[in-house]
Amino acid sequence: MATKAQLEGNKRYQAKLDRGVFYVPKGDLEKIKAHAQKKGMSLNAYIVGLIEEDMKATGDT
Repeated sequence: MATKAQLEGNKRYQAKLDRGVFYVPKGDLEKIKAHAQKKGMSLNAYIVGLIEEDMKATGDT
C-alpha cells in the first residue's frame, strides 16, 4: 500500500504528463512491445522516439 506522500508525489508527476491512447490490430501490441524491448526501450519510449524522429525529419519540432 502506498503512503500518502507517495500518492501525492505520483499525482504531481502525472500532472506534468499528457495521456494518449492508440489502437493496433489484435496480436500486434505484443510484437511491438517485444521489438521495443529488443532495442532496450519501453513501449512508451519507443513510440515517443519514433514520433520525435518523424517530427524532426519533417521540420515539425
